[in-house]
Amino acid sequence: MKTRPKPIIFGLYLWTPDYGFRYVHPANRRAFELLEPVGKLFEKIAEDPEEDWLTLRYDEQQFLLRPELFRELHGRRPAFSFGDEVEEITPAEAGRYRHFGRISDVYWHDATDTATYQLVERKRKVARVFTEGELRAG
Repeated sequence: MKTRPKPIIFGLYLWTPDYGFRYVHPANRRAFELLEPVGKLFEKIAEDPEEDWLTLRYDEQQFLLRPELFRELHGRRPAFSFGDEVEEITPAEAGRYRHFGRISDVYWHDATDTATYQLVERKRKVARVFTEGELRAG
């Protein structure tokens, strides 16, 4: 009997330095602070209730964090996630080639329940942030 893969759980981690570091595992403190997590969408990888830590993923990084500040996304899900290959549907400027790349950042906007995306193209981040409607799977 085959088991179905667990669905990816997306959510926000509502931490700022004002909260202090008790919510962030000591091994992850510096990297998590540099990430500036507010408004960024995370994937929940694992939960260890005995140890009281969540493992959250952001792009290629994983963090051990206390579960109290994690807010799971219910309902709307992002169209793309970390590492997805995408292409720009129509260039914003006439005469420019379309961007092709991999999703490196996912930002969530609570007011509109929508995600925006940043790409890495040829090992460089594209400065522009894209909406879902501007991209398609590549």
